[in-house]
Amino acid sequence: MLTFDEYLRSKKIDSQAFQSAEPERWQQLKTLFEQVHPESFTSQKKFLINDIRRQYHLKD
Repeated sequence: MLTFDEYLRSKKIDSQAFQSAEPERWQQLKTLFEQVHPESFTSQKKFLINDIRRQYHLKD
């Protein structure tokens, strides 16, 4: 099963930076992620994920 951190990494989002800057938002999304299938989560939050990726882009 994919964890929320692994999911964010797969979307090229720096989970630690996101969690540090916006802990409440990170926790809300983590809770929802754990309740639904990853594909469903992506469908529901596609535009939000893109915005978060722009803010907390994971450096390779």
